[in-house]
This record gives sequence, structure tokens and C-alpha cells, in this order.
Amino acid sequence: MLKIAVPNKGTLSESAADMLREAGYAGRRDPKELIVADPRNDVEFFYLRPRDIATYVGSGALDVGITGRDLLLDSHSTAQEIKELDFGASTFRFAGPIGAFDGLESLKGKRVATSYTSLVGDYLSQQGVDVTLIHLDGAVESAVRLGVADAVADVVETGSTLRKQGLEIFGPVILQSNAVLISTRLDDPAIGTLTRRLQGVMVAHQYVLMDYDLPSALIDQASQITPGFESPTISPLRGSDWVAVRVMVPRHDTNQLMDALYELGARAILVSPIHAARI
Repeated sequence: MLKIAVPNKGTLSESAADMLREAGYAGRRDPKELIVADPRNDVEFFYLRPRDIATYVGSGALDVGITGRDLLLDSHSTAQEIKELDFGASTFRFAGPIGAFDGLESLKGKRVATSYTSLVGDYLSQQGVDVTLIHLDGAVESAVRLGVADAVADVVETGSTLRKQGLEIFGPVILQSNAVLISTRLDDPAIGTLTRRLQGVMVAHQYVLMDYDLPSALIDQASQITPGFESPTISPLRGSDWVAVRVMVPRHDTNQLMDALYELGARAILVSPIHAARI
């Protein structure tokens, strides 16, 4: 039975649970449940702190897990990233008092507060910048105002929280993180099945099926507008010089593509959601 680690709380938890449910796996009914068996799919889920998942998977106690790339790198676990998932995006940056820093070099000899001391320490070491790292479990943006640190390294979205503390972003991006699937058993067939299922969910989120009727003389032009993954499926219509076309298109481009096809001469343009896929 495949043992899968899933975040039990935090920003990754709900999205991970939704993706697994869409992939056909059982989920927990009670948020206090720590272990959920899914005998139909021959898997067992273990709900753990996101920060601990890479450690459990790296040790071999669990076979595979979902966590953040930032947490994987910060843990120094032997687990490896198998697949990037389409949620949990975050950006790590340095921030300090306005006008105090103009790049990484100006951090030398300073105190930097962060919740990710290994990740940030490794990055600064690679850049040849020596600092004193201050580990904090949360709210690192207050560290400068309280005199604990000279600068901070943290997840940044809009930067508004940092600005409220009198800080500004400086220097290069430390890391672009995302939710990832991790394991030490890269050739396990059961993990391959899990990966394909999650990939199918991502395809279903990103694409839709588009059907339309088209004069056969316009096939080449229409194929330029909607090339699909490999090529469109084209079927002749009975007793007509028209054809029926079916193709996968990016969900966010749907209306623009429909407009372009209609102007070309396509008619009966229909769009259908994809609930599951194997590409």
C-alpha cells in the first residue's frame, strides 16, 4: 500500500486535498483525522505538518508526499522533486529598511531574520555573502523594527505587509516556490500512477474541449488557430463539404479562439469542460 504524506494545515492543505479528490482518491471527513486508508486505490494518507513532510519522505518512512519546494530545500531531505503542481506559488525575497540596502553585497556582516535558515543560508553561501541568520517561526517582518535583525528574507506577494513595517524589497529573487510532489522512489509504478493522475487533474484545470463545424477548405487555417496538443481530430460530415473538429485548447484563451474561428467561418462552436485526462 502506497503511503502518501499530505499537508494537514496551512496554505497547501486545502488545494492538495482538492487535487487528490479530483484524482479519484478518498479524503478525510474529519480535519482531526491523521491517517486515512483508501483500499480501493491501495493507498494510505498521512496528514502531517507541511514542514515535516520532506523529512518523513526522505527517511523512507513514507513513500511520497506533497509539500512546498521551499520546505523541501530548507529541510535538506534526500527526497527529490518529481512533479511541480499548479498551486501554492510563492516568491522569496530580501527586504530591509528603505534606502538601507542596494543589493546582496550590502548584506555582508548583517543580521538576517527568516523562517527558512537553511534555504537562505545555502543561497547566500552560493553568492559568497556572509551574514548572521536569525531563525524565527513567523512574522519575520517585525524583526527589524524590534531590533532583532537588520534585514529579513521571507515570502513576498504584493509587498504591502513589508511596506507597513517600513521595509522595501531589494536584491534578486531567492526562490520561486510551488507545491511539488516528492519521493526517493522515482521508479515505483504506484508513484507513477499517482503522478499521472495529478497531471490529469492539472490538464483538466488548464484545458477545455472545443468542438466546431468548418468548411473542409479551411482546415489548415483553423489548425493554425487551434493546433491542440498534437493535432485536431477531424471527422467528415455526411453529405457535405464540411468537417467536424475536436481539439483541446487552453481554458483562458477560450473566448478569443471562438471569436477567431467564427470570423474564419466555423460554426456550431461548443466548449466542454474536461473532468479527467491522461496525456
